[in-house]
Amino acid sequence: MEIAKSWGGKKALSSPFVIQLLVIMYLVEFVKGALLVSILPVYMRTDLNLTAYAVGWALALQYIGDNAFRSPLGWIIDRIGYRYVMLFGVLFTSASVLIITFASGFGWIVAACLLLGVGTSPLWPCVINGATTVAGNEASGTIMSVVYMAWLTGVGCGPIVINFFIVHSYAPAFRVLIGMMVVVVLVALALPGRTRSFALEERDARAESEHKHLPTAVRVRRYFARVGASLHASKLLYPAMFTQNFALGLLTPVLTQYARTVLHLTPQEYSLYLVAGGAVTVLGLIPVGKWVDRFGTRWFLHVGFLVAAFSLGMLGYTRELPLVLLVVAFVGIGYACIIPAWNALIAQAIPKAERGAVWGFFLTIEGLGMVFGSIMSGKLWDKLGPHAPFLFSGAVLLVLFVLHLFITRHRTDVVR
Repeated sequence: MEIAKSWGGKKALSSPFVIQLLVIMYLVEFVKGALLVSILPVYMRTDLNLTAYAVGWALALQYIGDNAFRSPLGWIIDRIGYRYVMLFGVLFTSASVLIITFASGFGWIVAACLLLGVGTSPLWPCVINGATTVAGNEASGTIMSVVYMAWLTGVGCGPIVINFFIVHSYAPAFRVLIGMMVVVVLVALALPGRTRSFALEERDARAESEHKHLPTAVRVRRYFARVGASLHASKLLYPAMFTQNFALGLLTPVLTQYARTVLHLTPQEYSLYLVAGGAVTVLGLIPVGKWVDRFGTRWFLHVGFLVAAFSLGMLGYTRELPLVLLVVAFVGIGYACIIPAWNALIAQAIPKAERGAVWGFFLTIEGLGMVFGSIMSGKLWDKLGPHAPFLFSGAVLLVLFVLHLFITRHRTDVVR
């Protein structure tokens, strides 16, 4: 416990390892956001003359690749450390950017989107596993707030900043993205290898090597038995993880359509509303994260789920723009409470051994919630109207509130 304790709490934020992870998170999400939001949809339609159906499939492959490899790569982190897993990811991401820059055929672009998904799949298991290992449970809320700030600012800045480099052609924008990926590769090379990763997580590399002679089936069976025995989680946590991202998935595909066709916002006004909601969330993350570490996750999740649920329900029926802005701010407050507390709750349930694999598995469950939510969102819009995805998302958060009541009761019973 000595290494983790010495880097716990506030020291985690000044740890070179954590800073490296945050830099990688910000830059990769910047590149990904710039490609998926500002470049690829328009570039594929106007410059490559691809159909909307083809564009949809290309972008879907990115998400499939990302979600499919999270769990196995989390398991690999536990075997070979952070450096080579992250390096594998950033090299694939860099290859994707290069293909999009220099290729023009549909097949190449589809391959690039798949590579982008596979390349970004180690990002969250590596960053969350490494950051929470360094911080320890006593600072998990604070460190998760910082991780999500790096993610949100990267995702938000990428599409906005890259537009300034798209004037007469995409060439300047591609040069910026390639330069960023070169920086990411250099930072990834400095991450801990196998020996340093094992020391960081207080595991004995020699003890791990002793099991190599066993048949693969036996090692896998022992691995799952060890993980299952050490998980400190209510079984309700698994549907709760799916439900939490399912609620988000219901909103993602329809937000822009709702703003433009129902609220009749201009692109500039829509950006302002997104910035307003995002700013409230980002500004609330750090203080809420610190309060979570001090007072626990329970009441922040209770408040966050209820505030977000009722705010989203109202958003679906609100048409007056000043009131919309107020409701969006309350949605931001709700998620500022949810994000650090929810991830701290999950971090506390993860065993010290096999952290990477379990984080990968949990992130895969959350990713599936996003996929199914996105699929259902359009159906709700078409069948019931524009308000339906917002109302249903709020209802799902109320279900999650009830699930959380049972989860916290389970944890109290375990403590007793």
